[in-house]
Amino acid sequence: MSRRAYQIAAVGTALVLLILALHTVLASVRESTPLSTLDAREPIPYFIADGSGKAGYHPSDRELALWALQAWQRIAPKNIRFTTAASEASAVVRVYWAEPSEGQFGETQPLAVDGRLGAAVFIRPDVESLGPDLAMRAREDPLLRDSIVYLTCLHELGHALGLAHTDDFRDIMYFFGYGGDIVAYFGHYRAQLHSRADIATVSGLSDADVSRIRMMYGKE
Repeated sequence: MSRRAYQIAAVGTALVLLILALHTVLASVRESTPLSTLDAREPIPYFIADGSGKAGYHPSDRELALWALQAWQRIAPKNIRFTTAASEASAVVRVYWAEPSEGQFGETQPLAVDGRLGAAVFIRPDVESLGPDLAMRAREDPLLRDSIVYLTCLHELGHALGLAHTDDFRDIMYFFGYGGDIVAYFGHYRAQLHSRADIATVSGLSDADVSRIRMMYGKE
């Protein structure tokens, strides 16, 4: 093979490897679809699925999702009122539990419910799929594991309400694609907890998260 032919072959191989690497990265980072604000003129019915059979799911995870909904309602303008849906089909906001093979952490997709904008939120409760360091720490500390699932619910429900990602490490809407220490991110919240029950009152929302949701949905 001539030197030029060798160089061309080497460049071609490098391009193939680069394309494969980019495909792997894009396949593992599935961003939530940005949504508009929900119609809050009427109560927003929600549904939280039973995730029995899903990898890593705990029956108590439904409570974590409910606490995340309640955290947004506590700080949002009073025109946002979540209420239990009469059925899954009538729910404007729906929380589902997904397998780790379907992506990382969580994802939110738009729904149309009787002409009303809604959102389907997918949470992946299997922390074993989130990398060896985080997985090991979560195995040793159940409160860290619950913190990860709760904050994922909180983040994705923020998308359901219309919030986009931020690059501020303090925000619940922070996007890990900007970098930063993921273990430290969850650990900061975990450090504020003494028991699992504390999750119901320690929101995990930053001042900027609160300001943005109030700006989007009007004043109190």
